[in-house]
Amino acid sequence: MENINKKYLIIGGIGIVLFIIIIINILSTSENTYDNYDSLEIVENTEEMKEEQEKRIIKVHVAGAVVSEGIVELEEGARVEDAIKGAGGTTVNANVKKINLAQKIQDGQKIYIPEEGEEVYITEENLNSNISKVGKININTATQTELELLTGIGPSMASKIISYRNKNGKFKTIEDVKEVSGIGESKFEKIKEEITV
Repeated sequence: MENINKKYLIIGGIGIVLFIIIIINILSTSENTYDNYDSLEIVENTEEMKEEQEKRIIKVHVAGAVVSEGIVELEEGARVEDAIKGAGGTTVNANVKKINLAQKIQDGQKIYIPEEGEEVYITEENLNSNISKVGKININTATQTELELLTGIGPSMASKIISYRNKNGKFKTIEDVKEVSGIGESKFEKIKEEITV
């Protein structure tokens, strides 16, 4: 009889131990699940931070015929039109006909909006302007679009100017532009007051 009672006690003891082990396993599994949720939240937060970093804020200087000249903060990838809006819009005597409102802007760029009657608009790709403060286009650094602003210079001729300077190096004087095929004395006379080096 005592042996039977001992067997039941041993079986009961083993059962209790097993029950405790099962309970501990269930609790630890639950904790791991919560830990996984916490990890997921951290991953999600990290992805959100990456997205925010990707939408970097840039600063541009907007001047000329705008309501409020000065520094405008915009999201990276913004366009000239956005910069103008950030400066309160244009004044009534602004001339935006030659400005590419869809052009993407870069950090540190200066955008100058001319008034009616100004011959050349000014837009700086960066702090080292392709177009000087007096409104002359630098033929050593100007883009295709900027060169096309010159009197009588179309897309084909602008491309030739860029090809020439890529092959032969920077122009030392404005007169050197006459070395480009298709720019003779008469064409040079038309653009000489609009260019610089």
